[in-house]
Amino acid sequence: MTAEILESPRDTSLLDSLRLQLDDLRAKRLYRDFLPVAHQAADPGHTWHDDRLVQVWCSNDYLGLSQHPDAIAAQLASIARHGTGTGGSRNIAGTSVAHVELERRLAEWHGKERALIFSSGYVANFESLSTLIAATPGMVVFSDALNHRSLIEGIVRSGAAKQVFKHNDLADLRARLEATPAHLPKLIVFESVYSMDGDTSPLSEILDLAEEFQALTWLDETHSIGVRGATGAGLSEELGDHRATFVQGVFGKSLGTVGGYVAGPDVALDYVRSKAPGFIFTTALPQASMDATLCTLDIVQKGTALRAELADKVALMKAELRARGVEFLDADSHLVPVMVRGGERVRQVADLLLERHDIYVQPINFPSVPAGSERYRVTVAPFRTPEQIANFAESLHHCLQAFDPSSRIAEESR
Repeated sequence: MTAEILESPRDTSLLDSLRLQLDDLRAKRLYRDFLPVAHQAADPGHTWHDDRLVQVWCSNDYLGLSQHPDAIAAQLASIARHGTGTGGSRNIAGTSVAHVELERRLAEWHGKERALIFSSGYVANFESLSTLIAATPGMVVFSDALNHRSLIEGIVRSGAAKQVFKHNDLADLRARLEATPAHLPKLIVFESVYSMDGDTSPLSEILDLAEEFQALTWLDETHSIGVRGATGAGLSEELGDHRATFVQGVFGKSLGTVGGYVAGPDVALDYVRSKAPGFIFTTALPQASMDATLCTLDIVQKGTALRAELADKVALMKAELRARGVEFLDADSHLVPVMVRGGERVRQVADLLLERHDIYVQPINFPSVPAGSERYRVTVAPFRTPEQIANFAESLHHCLQAFDPSSRIAEESR
């Protein structure tokens, strides 16, 4: 449909309003730009942009498995045998045997009765939460203040009463639970690792409160899958605490493919399978993608050395940043949030890194983080060399100084 057809007289006010809102985002430097890239399977951590190789330091591919030769081979072999797509939703076109096997293994991995695969982690959270909460009359949901948008939107969609407790604040959560009538059903929703700050939740203490107040729990393990625990099953495995009622995870980060899932009680996930619109009425992920995920799951479950290498490289990055006086949040995870405060500054430094050093980091600003706490969420895959890490830290330090009015470099760059 052409712009001329869209811009009929009755549509003009709507389109004018949208233009004004987009102009406002641009004026506030909150407009989202997308960098055209072409990732290189033969050269992990690099991508082509404007006919040059650029290093990517903000990928969610924490272990580099999206470019693992075994995963690529598994997906190619499956495509040759099964084709590129599924031809419809799982109830219409049939459920691939790879879906069935992967769900069985995910349930076993997390010690749950059943698992259910979705097209993404966002959809897994949104559809499952909204469906299950809406099916429970009187449900009160207790949500951590820093929960991911997919969790927030799923809760809102359900229409249930919601209590937002202060981030990782056990006293505030307890007070809210105590103030809620005992007869009402309760659900505590939280994450194991929070991606913007890189901190971990007091998981076992939250589960203790849940038991005390007879609450169900929803644990989002998105950012700990693959990197925490003896077999990479997440923070709950690392702590040996598997009491969470539901566990949510993804394939698109440490597992290097695409999709998301929820593991939990059989009857609850059977209900979601039967009622959630975003599961029933959407095309199933290709079998080839599921076969690749089965391959990377094998790698992750046996990947003790890979996780150790990741931890070593993260520690090295923190040491290099610390040596140069670069501010970062020293959190207990593989994520390194580098603080570059100021909406304009965080973008200018990122632009300079790309222009002068062929380094790409995505600015994170409001509303993803509070204004004044802008940052880069730096990730350090196991394949990074000490030389690359040192070069990143030095390049970042140089670019930060260029936008510090008191620095010598800032004077020279004028």
